[in-house]
Amino acid sequence: MLLNISTANPGDIPALLPMINSAYRGESSKKGWTTEADLLSGELRTDADNLKALLEKPGAVILQLSDAEGALAGCVFLEKRGQRLYLGMLTVWPERQAQGIGKQLLAAAEAHARQQECNAIFMRVLSGRSELIQWYERHGYAATGERQPYDAPPQFGVPRRDLDFILMEKPIR
Repeated sequence: MLLNISTANPGDIPALLPMINSAYRGESSKKGWTTEADLLSGELRTDADNLKALLEKPGAVILQLSDAEGALAGCVFLEKRGQRLYLGMLTVWPERQAQGIGKQLLAAAEAHARQQECNAIFMRVLSGRSELIQWYERHGYAATGERQPYDAPPQFGVPRRDLDFILMEKPIR
């Protein structure tokens, strides 16, 4: 399947927002395997203001993948922090998960890291997401041993149980 990668801009927010929220929260997220609906309450993973703020951060981009027909398939947030690249909000429409789109987004992130002369990519993964942690491990990421408290604002989900973030990292050559 041929996918096109481009850099999102504020005009893309109306298309990105429903994809991101449906992949992580609410009943629609249960169609895919990336759901956080059992871990966090609410329907929002992000909102338009949050996405706009992410796009305005220095050194940050949201890469988006579209299929050959131009339909949005997935996205990932990337932010250069020193010599490392932070990866967050890797998203694929629930109906399109398990088709290799996430792998292509990871490859695009790694290419971006090399372009930015970063020596590693790191991320935070909710501790309750064992299947996702294992997926990242299969793609070369490893837990650093560091943990951080769950710190999202309540409008983006209230934990249904104790949660924290596991930090994962992959060296880039």
